[in-house]
Amino acid sequence: MPFEETADTVSKFSGQSFNFLLRGGLVLILLLSLAACGSRQERLPDHLYLRLGTNPTTLDPAFIIDVSGASITAKLFNGLIRFNDDMSVAPDVASSWKVSRDGRTYQFTLRSDVFFSSGRKVTAHDFKYSFERVLHPETKSPRSWVLDRIDGAREYQQGTASEVTGIRAVDDSHLEITLRERFAPFLSLLAMPAGYVVPKEEIERWREDFGSHPVGTGPYQLTEWQQGRGVLLSANPAYFDRKPSLKGVYYRIIPDEMTAVVEFGQGNLDILAVPASEYGRFRRDPEWNRLLVSGPGLNVYYLGMNCGKPPFDDPRIRRAMNYAIDREKILRTIMEGRGTLAAGPIPPFLLKTDNTGYRYDPAMSRRLLAEAGHPGGIDATLYLNLDQDTLDMVEVIQGYLKEVGIRITLRQLEWSAFKAAVVNGEADAFWLSWWADYPDPENFLFPVFHSANAGAGGNRARFSDPETDLLIEAAAKTGSEEERKLLYQSIQHRVVSLAPWVFMWHKAEVLIHQPWVRGVKLFPLASADKGVEVSLDTSGSLMAAAGRRGQ
Repeated sequence: MPFEETADTVSKFSGQSFNFLLRGGLVLILLLSLAACGSRQERLPDHLYLRLGTNPTTLDPAFIIDVSGASITAKLFNGLIRFNDDMSVAPDVASSWKVSRDGRTYQFTLRSDVFFSSGRKVTAHDFKYSFERVLHPETKSPRSWVLDRIDGAREYQQGTASEVTGIRAVDDSHLEITLRERFAPFLSLLAMPAGYVVPKEEIERWREDFGSHPVGTGPYQLTEWQQGRGVLLSANPAYFDRKPSLKGVYYRIIPDEMTAVVEFGQGNLDILAVPASEYGRFRRDPEWNRLLVSGPGLNVYYLGMNCGKPPFDDPRIRRAMNYAIDREKILRTIMEGRGTLAAGPIPPFLLKTDNTGYRYDPAMSRRLLAEAGHPGGIDATLYLNLDQDTLDMVEVIQGYLKEVGIRITLRQLEWSAFKAAVVNGEADAFWLSWWADYPDPENFLFPVFHSANAGAGGNRARFSDPETDLLIEAAAKTGSEEERKLLYQSIQHRVVSLAPWVFMWHKAEVLIHQPWVRGVKLFPLASADKGVEVSLDTSGSLMAAAGRRGQ
């Protein structure tokens, strides 16, 4: 049951839980009234209906930075490499590869049966073109960093070379890539959308409009895109790998979460990412509970502290912040158990650890404040965005901090202003989360804790520790996976001890699906889902029942 320790919880949360519960009650009333007016809509046969919260900005792999775009382009395109269910790398267009002894050169052998949806066969020359396009300064791809470790990439980006020397199409079936220096997670980078292959002739035909007329190699192809309404994909009969059992996928664009929940209840959506406000209701309903699918999220939620200015330039103050907050209780009550406590920045899905992070110890928090010369406590401003759920959460945290003498003033800003304030170092502290670009512990260390990335690079806490920098750099160059894991454990231990963040939790991902949907899987990364494993019960009985329910 949520908020199971009612009296203690209300006291601890200083009344904020009442606001949360009141809104929840109002939402339930809204859902019931909307459901009474809703109706079952006509559907395209054998099509999976999904929801997008926003209109995709583009379907051009060179420019994909959002989850919506990644989810769709994964079904339209392929790279040399893809991710397995466990997020390990697997062959895609490349049937096999070899890595040189020094870890710098990769030799890929391509499949001979891969064709663009236009009908042309894919060759190694297409990959060289696609990678150089991402790196070309005129393309202005926000994901050029995915490939900039390749030898010669910097010279090409600076305009002093006409090609990237580290990318070589040996012949139509063999591609060779050489890095400036060993980078152990490189294969994972190639499975990102920036690593997808595109046809040069279609880029030249559509130019900047290619993102609205994508031509790829994937299990689906774009049939129609109605801006602000929906995106229709149709199965690609010439797909080289496991073919979809569906005739297509239709993404409905529904910005409002509650509207999406109502549409799902009426059977107009087949699979839905469960909003936090509705998780408890679905979980407690015996009919819906069995249709929930959950999995670990490749994310970390944290309260960051600006290590570059007082009072958070002192590690003792930062540790005091960690000891002051009962993370376990917040996770159990407000979060309704939807996640795991963070032992540090790296999700346990990527790095196993027996540690559970800082315990709740307000006495230790007060002791550290006194040792740091602040027996009367400190004052600081914490920045957050305009999201109401975030405000509820941070107000609870504010109450915990106040009990030990850490007086926090909250400042809510619109997202772009909030991000600018954090990046520029204006905020004393801030509430954020970090989500994986690729499934490797390195992605939860280098971007957010290496001093080279302070500010805009991802290190919002402006954390700087020379030993941590050296360890992160060494781990990325280590060939042995076991040695890398040991190094990452060591790095995580050091970062946690220096406490640039309050490490909160890793939020679990939860989907709910209709009873007529089969083969639903939750992929930690949207780019891993090709949409070929899902099928629909075509007997009609289950869908007909939903239709009667929605009338």
